[in-house]
Amino acid sequence: MGNEYQVSTKLGNFLAIFENRKLTALRLPGTWRRAKKPPRLKAQEGRAGRTLLRQLSRYLEGKRVEFTVPIAPQGTAFRKKIWKAMRAIPWGRTASYGQLAKRAGSPRATRAAGSACGANRIVIINPCHRVLAADGIGGFGSGLAWKRRLLRLERQEV
Repeated sequence: MGNEYQVSTKLGNFLAIFENRKLTALRLPGTWRRAKKPPRLKAQEGRAGRTLLRQLSRYLEGKRVEFTVPIAPQGTAFRKKIWKAMRAIPWGRTASYGQLAKRAGSPRATRAAGSACGANRIVIINPCHRVLAADGIGGFGSGLAWKRRLLRLERQEV
């Protein structure tokens, strides 16, 4: 299950889950519930925790961030390729599901790329909000309001 922490921000409390000092999940405020609230993340997770706090704070201020927090995405080899391709989408830019599939080496796997986006547990760091449908905004597991908010934060209007 991992070590769970609340990450307090100006947009609300994120949920961060670490395993072996690597981030395995980051959930947006309002998209998670626990019977007992986890402790607030301070420096409990060492360098990874401090890095996440610093970089997420900068990101939410609208500053360009190259995330370096250690992550351990959990998924199939294909999904990991999609998430890696997702991390290569620059700040303030977007890509379509088809372009993402192509960048991951599977140009005909557009739907599977969309499925991988939906299975992404490390939001913002694996920036699935930057992936759009060819004909519009597409979906977002945390809700389209969050997708639009994150794109606006990066100065994209959708």
